[in-house]
Amino acid sequence: MTPEFISLFTRPDRAWETIRQKEDAHSLHYLMHLLLLALVPAVCLFIGVTIVGWSLVDEERVRLDTASALQLCLLLYLAIVIGTVIMGFFVRWMARAFDVRPNLNQCIGFIAYVITPFLLAGLTGLYPNRWFAAIVLPVAGIYSTYLLFTGLPAFMRQRSSQSFLYAASIWGVALLTLVTVMVTTILYWNLSLAPTYERTVQQDQAYGTQDDLPERVPPKL
Repeated sequence: MTPEFISLFTRPDRAWETIRQKEDAHSLHYLMHLLLLALVPAVCLFIGVTIVGWSLVDEERVRLDTASALQLCLLLYLAIVIGTVIMGFFVRWMARAFDVRPNLNQCIGFIAYVITPFLLAGLTGLYPNRWFAAIVLPVAGIYSTYLLFTGLPAFMRQRSSQSFLYAASIWGVALLTLVTVMVTTILYWNLSLAPTYERTVQQDQAYGTQDDLPERVPPKL
């Protein structure tokens, strides 16, 4: 865990200056940060869908078998890395309209650090629950947006008057890229790899077996 990683959540203004200096000195400085943090959602999701499982109804627990979960998490990891690289290309392409000339590695590195809250939010994969994710992921999105708008002037060494429109453009393209990459990944996994689900029914502990459960009488109209 690097000092600038911690500073992104304590003193982001200083963190961006340090990150830019290290990117200038070593063009692939961001690579280890991206490759390691991208493991967080992938590994946590693997544990969550194979061991913990999720529930759509009260009595049923759904899990994935090991092979299907491994395929899903590998695709998720690749989607994060590829999506970050794609966004780096877009950031560099849009930079020409805002009088800045960052190189491709600097643009990819900037996106890799901006999405840090999202990658850490992948810890929610340990407990797959839609309400839990619905709370954590928007919070991560808000802080990533904050890092984008406050970090762009410092990292790109750009005037604040121009950086707002540049950041807003990046935000819009990032949302489109996120939806496109994730939907493509899920559709490919679900339709091409045919995942295997394992369903278990949680029985009422007051009864010994399923046969001992009282018969449910349908309600009268």
